[in-house]
Amino acid sequence: MPNVVPKDELLEMAGHQSEPSPWLTIDQSQINLFADATRDHQFIHVDPVRASKTPLGTTIAHGFLTLSLLPHLAEEHATMPEGLLMAFNYGLNKVRFIQPVKVDSEVRMYSKILAVTEKDPGRVLVTTEATVEIKGEDKPALIAEMLSMFVVSP
Repeated sequence: MPNVVPKDELLEMAGHQSEPSPWLTIDQSQINLFADATRDHQFIHVDPVRASKTPLGTTIAHGFLTLSLLPHLAEEHATMPEGLLMAFNYGLNKVRFIQPVKVDSEVRMYSKILAVTEKDPGRVLVTTEATVEIKGEDKPALIAEMLSMFVVSP
């Protein structure tokens, strides 16, 4: 369940670390659907036989598939202001794909609020560092600096 706090409290939350999200399995069906949606059918993603002959030994999720899961992974433990009218993705400052996510791997996200800025009354910009880890791996799948805009009632 999201952590709902008064706007003034959110403005002071730089440095706050969230609980990790639940684990999510990335299966071949999900990878194939993403390939269809983005028209990126590179063999390393969609051809298990051919991918088995690569150094990775199996298919891998698209980096952008993993990145696109951030809103879903964040929803359970996100920190949001009271009186929220809407929230939207405001962009990314930085993304690094560090480790491929092999098919049937489990991933989860944890995040840290880096900055909170009131852009004007009723709009709060939150900069968050999101790390997606892979169960059983030493290196994370990705680290991204996300920007979220919260629109709150006056």
